[in-house]
Amino acid sequence: MDLQGGCLCGAIRYEFQGQPVRAFVCHCTDCRRSGGSFFHYGIMLPKAQFSVTGEPACYVTKSDAGRLIKRYFCDRCGSGIWNELEFAPEGVVLKGGTLDAHSEALAPTAEVYVSSRSVCCSFDKIALHYPQSSGGAIFDFNQP
Repeated sequence: MDLQGGCLCGAIRYEFQGQPVRAFVCHCTDCRRSGGSFFHYGIMLPKAQFSVTGEPACYVTKSDAGRLIKRYFCDRCGSGIWNELEFAPEGVVLKGGTLDAHSEALAPTAEVYVSSRSVCCSFDKIALHYPQSSGGAIFDFNQP
């Protein structure tokens, strides 16, 4: 499988050729805060087949289990791109939202930190669905 992607401004680009290990969703506090969302969609890839162009910045934190996590991002636009986990040094966890194209083959097959999942992650009860942009309709302050 060939995957390409990058940050919002295009300063950081990556390529991957090979078979992803697993796609997953994580609800831990660190993933939520680092991504600014209610969950993280990650794709574990073998590091040997992952290449990057550009100069990413790195922020190092510790997981709730005390293991190091290196979070690589673009210091120009702020996009998080991938993480490296101390307990899986042979892999990288790609942030799925940075992919140029998405595939059903990359649908998540695991969910972690379910105990921390937000009630906001259940999308089946949302009344309004738009195939693409709402054209500003959801930002109309005069509509419910």
